[in-house]
Amino acid sequence: MLELDVLLIPFVEEAFNDLEEDDKHRFVKLLAQEDTDLFAWFMGHAQAEDADLARMVRIILERVQPK
Repeated sequence: MLELDVLLIPFVEEAFNDLEEDDKHRFVKLLAQEDTDLFAWFMGHAQAEDADLARMVRIILERVQPK
């Protein structure tokens, strides 16, 4: 899904290497989820039930949202 690529590719390029090892594993786990779920989580229409996934969504959104 292009919308997810626009969000996730810059995150990988700019922030992934700075993540703690556990968060890197959480990110890989996040990528294994269905695009429709990811889209809903990032758009705020739903929240991941898995705490690890919800944490990564928050980290990514905090990184890309204007301050």
